[in-house]
Amino acid sequence: MQIFWFIPTHGDSRYLGTAEGARQLSHEYLQQVAIAADSLGYEGVLIPTGRSCEDPWVVASSLIAVTRRLKFLVAVRPGLHQPALAARMAATFDRLSGGRLLINLVTGGDQAELEGDGVFLDHATRYEQSSEFIRIWREILARSHSGESLDYEGKHLAVKGAKLLFPPVQKPHPPVYFGGSSPAAHELAAEQTEAYLTWGEPPAEVAKKIADVRAKAARHGRTVKFGIRLHVIVRETDAQAWQAAQELISRVSDDTVVQAQAVFARMDSEGQRRMAALHAGGSKRTRADLEISPNLWAGVGLVRGGAGTALVGDPQTVAARIEEYAALGIDTFVLSGYPHLEEAYRFAELVFPLLPVQVRDKLAGGSPLGPFGETVGNQYVPRASQS
Repeated sequence: MQIFWFIPTHGDSRYLGTAEGARQLSHEYLQQVAIAADSLGYEGVLIPTGRSCEDPWVVASSLIAVTRRLKFLVAVRPGLHQPALAARMAATFDRLSGGRLLINLVTGGDQAELEGDGVFLDHATRYEQSSEFIRIWREILARSHSGESLDYEGKHLAVKGAKLLFPPVQKPHPPVYFGGSSPAAHELAAEQTEAYLTWGEPPAEVAKKIADVRAKAARHGRTVKFGIRLHVIVRETDAQAWQAAQELISRVSDDTVVQAQAVFARMDSEGQRRMAALHAGGSKRTRADLEISPNLWAGVGLVRGGAGTALVGDPQTVAARIEEYAALGIDTFVLSGYPHLEEAYRFAELVFPLLPVQVRDKLAGGSPLGPFGETVGNQYVPRASQS
């Protein structure tokens, strides 16, 4: 099991859909979140991409020097990047970070945003292009270890004599993650990536996705790992957690929800359509309506695109839900919470101790050298519990 956190390059706040409680998006703040994730033992961080975000490669590069073990899941976007340039960027980052790069292949699902970036392909054609892109990318990096060049001519992309002089640390290349809910996305993930990511859906739906991608991968003679992208709202008690969930959306206006849902509805992303269906396009607002599976809450998706669900509950409950997903075959959990700095600490402090022993040992980076907490009476090490 791998536990990742999230770098909020599109902004952070105590309340969704409003400027109230908003936090300045500065480099210093992004460093604080990255350092917290690194020191707490999260294995990596996802850095989002899109026009609502700061550039993920610039941000990730700026965080290498302030972290030690943290891995960075950074996006490449066919149509915005050329595969040879993206391969060179990946090799450089992987070397400078000491092998801490992971790749998030993003095809995109917002036609208006894509056209603003100069991409005018329909859904099916974007996936064809993405397939060619990542095939070229992988081959250039793999051949860099032996000094070979690559010639490739596809329907959408071509290279001649493509070559890297400086190979990445990881062989044959940094692992590629990919998410998507359409048949084309599943096929691409099965054929060419190391890990398939799903947004947080009820376990039965996630199980169907895993089975489909796994079967497709087997037909290619491959195996694929699986991950899930979720928000988390964990508190000492279930009641406190659900109160925090309701508070998170307590400042959002009906008009803001309507505007957000109108934007999401125009997208041609199957994953976004599935997220919107969980809260009926914003019409559901109560806990009874938004708790779409035990402790799985769709409230975040009222105003946030992409991952729109959160695990909500006390530490024991959230840990149990994580293990339910793990039992389906999920081994990477990409988590986040609002605000991201405080919630990184809260989740680590409350849930890490409840995860399987081998996971706890990896997250902690080995046995601690000293006591946790404030020393009592100038000489007593605090006990784990006063009960």
